Amino acid sequence: MALFGFGTRRPPVDQGARDAVIAWVRRLAGFDTGVLVKVSEIVCADPACPGMETVILVMAPGRPTQAFKVARPLAEVTQADVAAALHADP
Repeated sequence: MALFGFGTRRPPVDQGARDAVIAWVRRLAGFDTGVLVKVSEIVCADPACPGMETVILVMAPGRPTQAFKVARPLAEVTQADVAAALHADP
């Protein structure tokens, strides 16, 4: 039994996959280094969610933070997924 979640920790996300998604976001959206891009893999508790999803946060100076979601684990995200998420209507 895992008390308080100890022993149930998932393995860390592949940093190479995270770096690839960040590079795709920067290239597709034309962001320079002044725009902060963060990518996380989360477990979605909503029954309508696929379970694991990837969340992309874009933080540009002087603008509200934007969040984009891809309904896949980070390791399965493709450049086409990122393009679709960036161009989806909020």
